[in-house]
Amino acid sequence: MEAKKTKETRIIQNDQVLINDLNNYHTLFGGVLMRKLDACATLSARRHARVKECVTASTDSVNFIEPIRVDDSVCIESFVAYTGRSSMEIFCKVIAEDMITAKRRIAATAFLTFVALGENKKPIAVPGIIPETEEEKYLYETGEERARIRKLKREQHKSLVAKLTVKKPWDV
Repeated sequence: MEAKKTKETRIIQNDQVLINDLNNYHTLFGGVLMRKLDACATLSARRHARVKECVTASTDSVNFIEPIRVDDSVCIESFVAYTGRSSMEIFCKVIAEDMITAKRRIAATAFLTFVALGENKKPIAVPGIIPETEEEKYLYETGEERARIRKLKREQHKSLVAKLTVKKPWDV
């Protein structure tokens, strides 16, 4: 399987901020942005794996840096930053642009992990990734450490889930 250049996985989605997307602080709801991030990242994963189905395995981090307001447009750029055997780490960068002043700022960043599924709904191998820009190279070079941390967190989470109950709180 031949590796692909990062730019081949790049998705850019632009959207305006609508009144219904705002919270009581008059900024974009975090959940609305997360939905947009997942949709954009899904397309990057599918573009890379060229399969019908890529599922979100985890949202590893979402960092809200600057508020996004109603006068802003939102540009989400996503691409595959690092790959495992069947998993793809997708990096998302959110740029808010004030539509009046044209001032642009990094509003959020996120890492999501997707797994490519074959016809039988089982994970399948994905191509490697070839970074070219300084930004892409940095994310690729630091990807192995993030993958190690994800694995550790998965193991910790399995221990947590083993201790949880499904009993109704009022029956305890």
